[in-house]
Amino acid sequence: MCIRLSRWGCANRPFYHLVVIKKNFPDRHYIDPIEQVGTYDPLPNSHNEKLCSLNLERIQHYLAGGISLEPPVAQLMGLAGLLPNHPSTYSQAWRNREAIDNENTRRTNVLLKEAAE
Repeated sequence: MCIRLSRWGCANRPFYHLVVIKKNFPDRHYIDPIEQVGTYDPLPNSHNEKLCSLNLERIQHYLAGGISLEPPVAQLMGLAGLLPNHPSTYSQAWRNREAIDNENTRRTNVLLKEAAE
């Protein structure tokens, strides 16, 4: 079994459920999950927050039983403080700092607010 993100919502408005599901099924998209243990909204709201709600008791219950986590879920658990931070969180933060400091590594479609503003 594993905890993974199950995508819901529209094409331009994704919304994810954190679900416990068996990972040995050939196509996990068409089976019902065992349990939903949280939700995650990746788009920022009016306060520039990405909302994530977790049922920590049930997640700790499954983690104590030896369940595996998919990498995006491990990142969320690390940022929530339940687990140590995932290594890809550090590399993503490093790339963000590089993009702020070095204009050559910055993507053209990302708008960054200057520190002077």
